[in-house]
Parts: sequence; structure tokens; C-alpha cells
Amino acid sequence: MIEGSDLPAVNASLNSAATLLLLVGYAAIRRRMVRLHVGCMLAALGVSALFLASYLWYHFVVRAGEPTPFSGPPLVRTLYLAILLSHTLLAMVAAPLAIYTAILGLTGRWQRHVRVARWTLPIWLYVSVTGVVVYWMLYRLYPPN
Repeated sequence: MIEGSDLPAVNASLNSAATLLLLVGYAAIRRRMVRLHVGCMLAALGVSALFLASYLWYHFVVRAGEPTPFSGPPLVRTLYLAILLSHTLLAMVAAPLAIYTAILGLTGRWQRHVRVARWTLPIWLYVSVTGVVVYWMLYRLYPPN
């Protein structure tokens, strides 16, 4: 059974899975493997949705809205906050952008899909990767007291 305290690690794993699915999906479309591309991208959307639900549950139910303090040294804290800020702002863009991009692809609007996906993929990848970086900095390198 997963405990509330396990959710940050679960969330990092979900972000890692999304990253892998995005990379495989991108490689698939570059090789004209459309079915694999669609499967990977829809799976990445599903994993990301599961991540969001788990993340919100952890922060609003398990932690009751209390932030997890960063316990690293001041210089590292500045780096952590810069990564966290860019991650958070781009996550707010990535979620609706990913859904919009998927809708374009699933409804056959290929040209628009490709144009939007050229922005969506790097933003979504950045958010997925920095989610794992934030986890490692906050819970592994400088665990809360």
C-alpha cells in the first residue's frame, strides 16, 4: 500500500515515465511509426494526468496545503527556487498545450498539430525533467528535517 509520504517518489517516477514516453513517441514519429507515436503520447498524457492528481492529493490532503521547506544551503536554495519557478510556470502552460496538441492530432489537423507540437514537446519535456530534479533536490539531496 502506498503511504502519503511515498507520494513524492511516486510523482517523480510518473514524471520520469512521462519523459521516457515523450522521447519514445518523438523518436517514433521521426521514423514514421504513427501508431507507436500516438500510443506513447496518449500514455504520456495519462501518466501526466495521474501525476497531477497524485501531486494535488499529496499537497492538499496529505500536507494540508503546507509547503515542504527546502533545507539546503542558501546558494543551492536560490538554484532550487529558480528551477522550481520555471518548472511551475511552464507546467501551467504545458498541461493545456499538451491537451490541445493531442486534440489537433486526434482530429487529423496535422499541419497545425506539427506546428504546435514543436513548442509543446520541449516545454513538456522540460517540465517532466525538472519535476524529477525538484524531487531530488528537495527530498534526496536536502531532505526535510
